[in-house]
Amino acid sequence: MSAPRLDVDCLTVRFGGLAAVDDVSFSVAPGTVHGLIGPNGAGKTTTFNLICGLIAPTGGAIRLDGRRIDALPSWGRAQLGLARTFQNIRMFNDMSVLETLMTGMHANLAESLLASLLRLPSFRHAERAAIDKAWALIDFVGLTEAAHRRSGDLPYGDQRRLEIARALAGEPRLLLLDEPAAGMNPSETQALEALLETLKGRGVSMLLVEHDMRFVMRLCDQITVLNFGRKISEGSPREVRADPLVVEAYLGAKVARSLEAPP
Repeated sequence: MSAPRLDVDCLTVRFGGLAAVDDVSFSVAPGTVHGLIGPNGAGKTTTFNLICGLIAPTGGAIRLDGRRIDALPSWGRAQLGLARTFQNIRMFNDMSVLETLMTGMHANLAESLLASLLRLPSFRHAERAAIDKAWALIDFVGLTEAAHRRSGDLPYGDQRRLEIARALAGEPRLLLLDEPAAGMNPSETQALEALLETLKGRGVSMLLVEHDMRFVMRLCDQITVLNFGRKISEGSPREVRADPLVVEAYLGAKVARSLEAPP
């Protein structure tokens, strides 16, 4: 069995006397989609912020491909292959789609400031390679015709796909998706699911927070369930939706029954 892409071990953070994340452990296997679900306030986004380095943990360890990263700053984790999208889209609205994608490549550009200022041949070569890569990603997410449009003018679903493409521009080992389907209509959600299935087929590892349970159950290989900052269940989608603790704390009996039937 291969080593975990991400290993979260006894992760804890306290704000004053409140444990927002309390002794949580789980692992994401390479090339899989791992869901992190639970009711509002369960600690899901806080867990994401701990993994990304936006919050310092009180205790526990976080490892990416076996390397401990919980003491690294967020930019150091990005350089090691950690990328994230946010629940609320964070877009450079006045940039074109192509320019927005280029901003996602900064962590992997090794050229010096002097080379960029003088536009040395090495910098021009790296810039050309980055532009070619950006075009490939634009085509991959289906935004080719919108490449020169202002990012802020895109429909909501296209902005979500652009945000994912920007995260992929850094060639992450692990992609964290914070409620990617939030606010989408059914056709947009279906298109997003197809995109993430394609990424999964290409071996991209993903950790996903999402409230659309059909989306989660279809896409995820494993699911971890949080409630009040603690892990209450973990397993395959089938195992999780049948767990009485999950039904009681989050899904409810009606939703759990509906998830057993095809959409």
